[in-house]
Amino acid sequence: QVQLVESGGGLVQAGGSLRLSCATSGSIFRINNMGWYRQAPGKQRELVAVITSGGSTNYAESVKGRFTISRDNAKNTVYLQMNSLKPEETAVYYCNADLVARGYAGEVWGQGTLVTVSS
Repeated sequence: QVQLVESGGGLVQAGGSLRLSCATSGSIFRINNMGWYRQAPGKQRELVAVITSGGSTNYAESVKGRFTISRDNAKNTVYLQMNSLKPEETAVYYCNADLVARGYAGEVWGQGTLVTVSS
């Protein structure tokens, strides 16, 4: 079935950068919006960035100017470049896709990748 797998998380010092990737697998016919979310311990999951199939982007106000979302439609992969990371942005980062696949249409979530920003 359809799977989203995030990678690129890890430990980084405050002010550092990471690039997250989200690869998809399965019989996918179309991917509409793709996005990155994050969830810190004890906090609600929040939207970080979203990108449409046409490449339009939107960002949470807190990450504007520092994060960049992009996608490679040929590879069905979405990326999140994170610069100037802050300790409060320590969280599990999740990839999300609104897609149409064989036997399924709707949202799919990845398992998440942990980003730890040390002070």
